[in-house]
Amino acid sequence: MSTDTDFTRQRLAHLIDLTGKTAIVTGGAMGIGRSIVVRLHEAGAAVVLADLDAEESGAVAEQLNAARNGSVLAIRADVTTPGDIEAVVSAAVDRFGGLDILVNNAGIYPFTSFMEMDLAAFERVLGVNLVGAFLAIKAAARQMIAQGRGGKMIIITSIDALHPSMVGLAHYDASKHGLWGLIKNIALELVEYGIAVNAIAPGGVATPGTRGVADPEIVRQTEARIPLHRMAAPDEIGRVALFLASDLSSYLIGSQIVADGGLLLR
Repeated sequence: MSTDTDFTRQRLAHLIDLTGKTAIVTGGAMGIGRSIVVRLHEAGAAVVLADLDAEESGAVAEQLNAARNGSVLAIRADVTTPGDIEAVVSAAVDRFGGLDILVNNAGIYPFTSFMEMDLAAFERVLGVNLVGAFLAIKAAARQMIAQGRGGKMIIITSIDALHPSMVGLAHYDASKHGLWGLIKNIALELVEYGIAVNAIAPGGVATPGTRGVADPEIVRQTEARIPLHRMAAPDEIGRVALFLASDLSSYLIGSQIVADGGLLLR
């Protein structure tokens, strides 16, 4: 086990160096996921990008592989399908020799009032946001435990895991509250294998998904409530993910980093 002195001797360049590491990022084709893929890749990691959008994920992989050939693999995958998740983990092992980092980012947030929400819509959101995370974490943990060298798991939650942000997201809030409970529990179990499980809770982020789904007036009102008076750029969440994926976060277990520009302080 490393001592305090050992940690103080590590230079910054070493602490954030992910060379030789392999990461899986679900929902990595656009927005927050894409920014996380770019940051992990920049730090030296090989990345398996899993997303339903094969065209967008392929474009990201092509761009990054131009800088470092063969370092990014794009796979079309549905996180609610166990076979797809198992295939993604197998691909990471077959292509890059193992798995060191999981970023569970895939999620959906359709706006629907509770009284208009049917069971299918409720189950769909929980299926992607909570069950999908369970499947990804379970498959990744199994591989990391078999390897015997630990690992990092970064789960993207939301400030809605702590406090409702607006009406129309009852299913989303239920999924994110459940996800935060899941994270805290499995963090206790997996730490015994050297696997650090932590979360990032973004507030409003200026992604294609946010701009395409939310009413412009809701976006304006949200930005007005944020002490920074703007939504986050996706890369500002990507930087937090890099922190959690690196040795900079060596003493964090079961933590949730809120990146919301101060919104929850209101």
